[in-house]
Amino acid sequence: MAAHPGQPGRYDRQLVFQRLGPAGQRKLAQGWALVVGVGGLGCATAQLLARAGVGGLRLVDDDRVSLENIHRQVLFGEADAAAATPKASAAVAAIRRFNSQVRLQAVTERFTAANAAALANGVDVIIDGSDNFPTRFTINDLAVREGIPWVFGGAIGAEGQCMTILPGRPCLRCVFDSPPPNCAEMTCRQAGVIGPAVAAIGALQAAEAIKILSGRPEDCSPYLLKLDLWTNALQRIDVAEACAAVPCRCCKGRQFEYL
Repeated sequence: MAAHPGQPGRYDRQLVFQRLGPAGQRKLAQGWALVVGVGGLGCATAQLLARAGVGGLRLVDDDRVSLENIHRQVLFGEADAAAATPKASAAVAAIRRFNSQVRLQAVTERFTAANAAALANGVDVIIDGSDNFPTRFTINDLAVREGIPWVFGGAIGAEGQCMTILPGRPCLRCVFDSPPPNCAEMTCRQAGVIGPAVAAIGALQAAEAIKILSGRPEDCSPYLLKLDLWTNALQRIDVAEACAAVPCRCCKGRQFEYL
């Protein structure tokens, strides 16, 4: 099966993977993903989804490329930094060079409560590529309210974490009821970050999104996954227990304070 006309064989190595297969590839080629933030995680997930043959990507970011981004933001180059190109636009241009079949939309705006619903209109999954908890809580509240699957991710230093939120499952605010007290200091600018941590979490996010887009959401991880690439430690946290212990104001109480 050729997922895209005129490109026979492009996805052959995916098609023989039985958990995806031709049926899953067809669904993937029809699906739309919203990527909120086109930094390290957003670049990694967008690249992997585009190479896998996702139908469409809507990339949202109001920032511009700078030289210090390039060690971890894999869709950008020195020319983008020199020109201070908007990240969403630079990412679209890069993706078009390796997969011209993916439908691409660059949105050079900040994702906020005011535009969240419009930006998520028609998408099948939301990918968190942001760098702050208020934006993540806005994504979470919107996704819970509208029943849209989404994949949380974060990376700092050599560490990262990832969690998939499906309709009816525990949400991000089951784990983090409010922004962590030191979240203002928990940024790459203050604490640094290495590219492999971003790449690893981005790969996890992309894999979870592919499961959703190909019609296999039941295969998504039910855990909050934490990685430390410096010590090679892996931790899995059962978020269902956290949600059961403290009833969540968002997914249980339907209080959407970030919208």
